[in-house]
Amino acid sequence: MRTPAQLRHRAEEEAAKLPPLLARAEQLAGTVLLGDHGRRRAGLGDDFWQYRPVQPGDPRRWIDWRRSARSDDRFVREREWQIAQSVMLWVDQSASMQFASTKKLPMKGDRARNLALATAILLIRGGERVGLTGTLLPPRRGQNQILRLAEFFSEPDPADFGVPEHRSMIPNARALFVSDFLGPVDQLKLALTKAADRGVRGVLLQVLDPVEEAFPFSGRTIFESVGGSVAHETLKANDLRDRYLDRLAERKDELQSLCRVTGWQFNTHHTQASAQSALLWIWQALDRGTT
Repeated sequence: MRTPAQLRHRAEEEAAKLPPLLARAEQLAGTVLLGDHGRRRAGLGDDFWQYRPVQPGDPRRWIDWRRSARSDDRFVREREWQIAQSVMLWVDQSASMQFASTKKLPMKGDRARNLALATAILLIRGGERVGLTGTLLPPRRGQNQILRLAEFFSEPDPADFGVPEHRSMIPNARALFVSDFLGPVDQLKLALTKAADRGVRGVLLQVLDPVEEAFPFSGRTIFESVGGSVAHETLKANDLRDRYLDRLAERKDELQSLCRVTGWQFNTHHTQASAQSALLWIWQALDRGTT
């Protein structure tokens, strides 16, 4: 059995192969202030958080009489929530995510990994436990966990489209799923339904290339999946534009409806947009999911 020192050394060796991903994620995480961390909410704990006016139903013993004596109102002294939350991540590593319409844009998979790892860095720094869905990497704290996540995020999936893992959902945890969500949705519905049954609330972030939104094709065009298993040739690509955009809108509506039913939140991020804006949205959405 390996000692903790040996495990750390192995993790550091593996992480040495991944400096670009780690560096980008660390840099991105540095753009978000931890003062906005979702742990800062009322709950069980020892540290003072804030005073608030007394509300109907508050026990009399909760009133802070010293603070109340300085005004005509009565106030309750709230403590900060200090119970670590488990957050589970799933990042689509499939061939569909290895697409960028130009060299100036990141591949969808690169942006997805960067956002997920930056989110994990912020959560772990804030005292939360972060891991992967399924059983490969249970939620834990610490720098070693960040290195392990970076390692897992660098392993490609040869399938055309990713399938979210729905096993071992931790009751009342939070979750973040990042994908283009362009493949079959049956497994996604199963994962979110099982999560909702266990009190898991989370976030779906759809990552798309701008070409996938605009469909700027005309004339003879060959469409082929990144994995190579699907191909379609047409002489009038512009005739397909309206049907494609309608299908894309239907898929977004389907994802939005699924999130609404299961208590999750949904957003679409485009790779030409700022990664920081997407990270801030994830951060705020995860926070809203705890209330």
